[in-house]
Amino acid sequence: MTNTQSRPLEGLRVIDLTRALAGPYATLLLAGLGAEVIKVEDPHGGDLARDNSPYVGRDGITVERTHDDDISISHLARARGKRGVSLNLKSEAARGVFADLCAHADIVVENFAAGTADRLGVGYDVAKAAKPDIIYCSLSGFGADRPDGKAMDVIIQALSGAMYTSGDPDAPPVRMGIPVADMLAPVFAVIGILSALEQRHRTGEGQHIDVSMLGALTSFVAIENWSALAAAGMPARTGLTVQRLSPFGVFACADGYVAIVGVHEKLAQGLFRAMERPELGKDPRFAGRDLRVANATVLEAEITAWSSQHTVAHVVAALQAEGVPVAPVRHPEEALIDPRVVERGETMPLAHPSYPSTVDLRSVGVPITFSSARTGFDEVLPVHIGEHNAEVFRDLLGYDDARIAALALDGAI
Repeated sequence: MTNTQSRPLEGLRVIDLTRALAGPYATLLLAGLGAEVIKVEDPHGGDLARDNSPYVGRDGITVERTHDDDISISHLARARGKRGVSLNLKSEAARGVFADLCAHADIVVENFAAGTADRLGVGYDVAKAAKPDIIYCSLSGFGADRPDGKAMDVIIQALSGAMYTSGDPDAPPVRMGIPVADMLAPVFAVIGILSALEQRHRTGEGQHIDVSMLGALTSFVAIENWSALAAAGMPARTGLTVQRLSPFGVFACADGYVAIVGVHEKLAQGLFRAMERPELGKDPRFAGRDLRVANATVLEAEITAWSSQHTVAHVVAALQAEGVPVAPVRHPEEALIDPRVVERGETMPLAHPSYPSTVDLRSVGVPITFSSARTGFDEVLPVHIGEHNAEVFRDLLGYDDARIAALALDGAI
């Protein structure tokens, strides 16, 4: 049955100047919430993600692009639901086109290096002059006013301290496998945009929103007080477990791993019963939460000695029977097809618009459900750079064929 509900942000138009991941993920979320997103790309190369391997096309999944209509899976995922136009922002004529786009828009999102948007003539002041109540969001590595160099996810993970929050005490720093900085900062950007929209409803005024990747990830690192842990003599890095909450973490089984949470008294006692070691609950080393934390290393060794002798299925069943939170540690491919996230649209199928794939490709959805609205992406994708030039420049901006031809001749589009 077709869902006829509207999406929350329908009627809003976004001019998307972003590229790579952090910016495009912000505008992807806005598109999934119903906003009309117009993706602006440089006609000479387009979004960096277009050249990310692997690709999907007539030959299936390939490491190298072998046909002109092969599409990077990164681009396929991030450009969904967006119309694409080409605009050479280094061209003088392109700046007038950008101003016209702003005049027809509510929101602009950019993730250039600090100062680049102003240098190109597409900064907040230009957008505001074209549309006084425009909401303009800058998403950068270190802040819109801090030209501290280029920022990629691994750079931000390194600078934020996040790499030294995981792993064993004497192990090298651990890079998180998902691009957490690239994904977290755009969530804050969307929060800022929606907050600015609400303020605009009250005041009639737009504003400039400034979100940094470093600030977003470091704010998450700061949820733990690392200085307090050090002062208390508690290790910050404890590998697969969190010793200050012991027993809490990941434990080896005979055929895999499980995550176990026994932080509170009732849960800890349930864990000991599942282990068929109820006497541990009265052991002077483990007979209270603080005692279990103080003796976490010994307690974790006891748990591992038990879990490693059994299968994941056995351990999960034994702990569930006692009401102890437990879960198998799954591979991402398995997690993405969990019926719970599939049914809620939190992961979604991904497909080349012309060629079916034998691989079940899935990507991010919008992990929010509404009682009186829906989420989802329009069936539109800029397969080629400038895919929707005529649609946007002619139908939205009212340019005639002669003007569009002149822009092309000038190199602006």
